Amino acid sequence: MTNIKNSKKFSYSAVFLISIVFVFSLFSPNALAESISTPTEDVKSVVVVEASGLMDPVMVRMMQRTLEEVDTTKTIALVFQINISGSVVEEEKIVALGKAISSSPIPISFWIGPSGSRAKGPITELALISGDIGISPGSKIGKIGQSILSSNSSEAHKNFDLNEKTFNYEEAVEKGIARSSPVLLEHLVGLEGFEVISDVDSGEIKPLTQTRFEEMDPPDQFFHSVGSPAITYLLFLAGMGLLVFELYTAGVGIAGVLGALCLLLGFYGLAVLPSNPWGIALLIFSMFSFAVDIQTGVPRFWSGVATISLVVGSLLLFDGLSLSWLTLLFGILLTVSCMSAGMPAMIRTRFATPTIGREWIVGELGMALEEINPNGTVEVKGAIWKAQTNRATPIKVNDEIRVAAVDGFWLDVEPLEGAARDYRERKGSKD
Repeated sequence: MTNIKNSKKFSYSAVFLISIVFVFSLFSPNALAESISTPTEDVKSVVVVEASGLMDPVMVRMMQRTLEEVDTTKTIALVFQINISGSVVEEEKIVALGKAISSSPIPISFWIGPSGSRAKGPITELALISGDIGISPGSKIGKIGQSILSSNSSEAHKNFDLNEKTFNYEEAVEKGIARSSPVLLEHLVGLEGFEVISDVDSGEIKPLTQTRFEEMDPPDQFFHSVGSPAITYLLFLAGMGLLVFELYTAGVGIAGVLGALCLLLGFYGLAVLPSNPWGIALLIFSMFSFAVDIQTGVPRFWSGVATISLVVGSLLLFDGLSLSWLTLLFGILLTVSCMSAGMPAMIRTRFATPTIGREWIVGELGMALEEINPNGTVEVKGAIWKAQTNRATPIKVNDEIRVAAVDGFWLDVEPLEGAARDYRERKGSKD
């Protein structure tokens, strides 16, 4: 019997272990790689990489890594789907990326999409180097600024004045800067070697060539988002505000830890973006000014100084970049309301002395310490109170009393027996 039990336990354990190995094999990197519809050795694909926001070190590193690691034997072309409005990286990195694009063994293409996307700054020069640009309706291209790359693209942006002007979809297609590509599939169809099949009945076009989409890793995506002007600005304000809150509330440290984390991320964004030291100094000064009036609990002169510093510092925070009015209004109004109203109220609540009412004493028994006619002194629950009673029923010394009501700091008391009633109460009961 014991052997049977042991064999069953062994069987269950074996099945359990095999199940675990099977599950882990499903989620292993090799299994994940095979689960994606990757092309076979004889079938080539198009790789599409999405890039949006500002060109920061994270994005440039991702684009450079993609160009270096793409499998040229299995890839027809590499397409960058872009919505980029500027750059905050050094010229050397842009030049290195341009060389990687121009020397790529496979075709490189850029699609400005979906509708409403932008291609401004150095990314336009990089797209011109590739020689193949697609643009969707509602999108714009141009405004390179100072030229960084010296290449065959120089003639293009000089002839069309792309350094200063921005061209919309119709203008870019008409002048030959980009080809019409309302959707990504239409842009891919224009690539050499990209095969499609058309349904005779419905006219629907279906791609035969496989397409693989790639994007930033989660950590890179996180720091890319943190490095945007709006997120950096809000994190910087939130970090300083939470540290001031922790300073005055003497809490358990949660606000302080969150504030320090937000402040560190804010400083990272300020280091990546072209920040203005005067703007940073004014924002820090505004927090110190708010702290002065938080100490008093009432917004006064220093709150006004802090608000002015906050507004000016917010406007001067970045060089060459502008925050949206929605971001500015949200950051300024939220900071002013929290510092002027919310935080003082929170601090008053945190350190206020708890109080209780006196209604609990009604009905309690006590003793008269002196004659009450109509005023005197009584002792109730070990405490001495001023007391008053009805003139019709004076109370003698050491007589027991009952508390009938509380009137401010006075107790209305009555003898235990023979207490007189107010004539107004008698009249009310008759009615």
